[in-house]
Amino acid sequence: MTAETESLILDILKDIQGRLGRIEFDFADIRSRLSHVDISVAQQALQIAEMNHRMARFEERLSRIERRLELTDA
Repeated sequence: MTAETESLILDILKDIQGRLGRIEFDFADIRSRLSHVDISVAQQALQIAEMNHRMARFEERLSRIERRLELTDA
């Protein structure tokens, strides 16, 4: 190979290496963001579960009140 060809190949490899470095950086950023999304989704699922539990308790209390006041359709 001539020196010119070697220089051209070296320049191409340096460019590829630079692009790969940017891709690795972007990938790390994406993984970090995805981790935050996972945490947020888990927190929202927990909040929904808590609200469902509270609603179930309200339904139980309302049923008990209706029975005491004899408001149920028998």
